Amino acid sequence: MRLALSHIGVHCTDIARMTAFYTRVLGFTVTDEGPIHSGHMVFLSRDPRDHHQIALATGRPAGSYNVVNQISLRAELIDDLRRVWQAVKAENAKEINPVSHGIAWSVYFHDPEGNRVEVFVDTPWYVAQPRRDPLDLTRTDAEIRAATLAVIEREPSFRPAAEWRAAIGRTMDAAADAAAAAAATTAE
Repeated sequence: MRLALSHIGVHCTDIARMTAFYTRVLGFTVTDEGPIHSGHMVFLSRDPRDHHQIALATGRPAGSYNVVNQISLRAELIDDLRRVWQAVKAENAKEINPVSHGIAWSVYFHDPEGNRVEVFVDTPWYVAQPRRDPLDLTRTDAEIRAATLAVIEREPSFRPAAEWRAAIGRTMDAAADAAAAAAATTAE
């Protein structure tokens, strides 16, 4: 069995402000909204195949601790990352931090209620994680690629991402096969 992340749910103190931020700054569309229990929900997506990728719900007490580690969103192009970086700077978002992980280029920031958000673009490489190197989004795409490659290609774990994905896929398949065999043995 393979599971894929479908969506995240976030409790909000000010759902209107959160909805405005995710639609205006990150380009999500409200796909549905309405009452739930004694509160309200808003569903957001950037992909018509997904009814919602983010579900916002009222009910978070003001001043409560935020238990969301981060909300991560994949983009396609480094230029998409630049646009997000510029947009969150214009919003005066907190803790804006562009980072290269070697496997991805990311911009981290906080939404209006302090949830950490990451927007990232995959690189074509694999290198062992965790890793955080500076990322200068004022550089050209070619300069960013060259700077990232110059740092990570010296690492013993460095290889093309496709090669790493194939290897980890085999590991996942073997684990699934072993679990299925164990279940079959138990059932006998």
